[in-house]
Amino acid sequence: MDTLEQQVLQARANERVLSDLIEERKGWILKCASATVHHYVTESDDEWSVALWAFHEAVKSYEPGKGNFLSFADLIIRRRLTDHFRSEQRRESEVAVEPASFEGQVDQETGRAVDYQVRDAVAEASDREDTGAQAREEIAAVQEILSAYGFSLFDLAACSPKAAKTRKACAQAVRTMLDTQGLMEALRKTRALPMKELVKASGVSKKILDRHRRYIIAVAEILYGEYPLVREYLTFIREEDWP
Repeated sequence: MDTLEQQVLQARANERVLSDLIEERKGWILKCASATVHHYVTESDDEWSVALWAFHEAVKSYEPGKGNFLSFADLIIRRRLTDHFRSEQRRESEVAVEPASFEGQVDQETGRAVDYQVRDAVAEASDREDTGAQAREEIAAVQEILSAYGFSLFDLAACSPKAAKTRKACAQAVRTMLDTQGLMEALRKTRALPMKELVKASGVSKKILDRHRRYIIAVAEILYGEYPLVREYLTFIREEDWP
């Protein structure tokens, strides 16, 4: 395994290593973006945000031993930029939401990346010029809150429940967190799920709570706070799962 592959593996679990890797490869990312869109891309362009998010996705999804990382990252960047321009062509007035705010999770029903579903949904709902800014502010606020628990929105794809039964159990846990006095306060004070109380009040097993701790915390914080755009459009919050 070469040095770059080792750095990529470390970057998956360490945000500081990831930041260093992005800083080191910034010029390469810009070069890939420029080659894809056939014009010079700077850090102030939308294409840079898309390419940066795509590089992050590549780091998170790369499998060592299955080809060169930079070749893989180049492929992901090109795909995401192509998807971006197709979306722009469909919606001339689309509101920009920072692509780097979402994990590269693919919705099983639509086959489209979650971050682009959010972009489209916000665009459809937007009747104000400041919607994009509001969405970015909400996302930044959620990221700051989740960082206190030791994870970010980028981590949710790996811990989100896939089975309908498990999603309903997690939804029950979240609903209990929101409806039971003192549980959210305990969560925010200790930065940990109040396991004993939550198991007793929700009826959800400790095994499920442990396995999907990050997901439950993230959804509880988003629904507890004032984040109408994030809350309405993030696909891991499924209305049909609420008890």
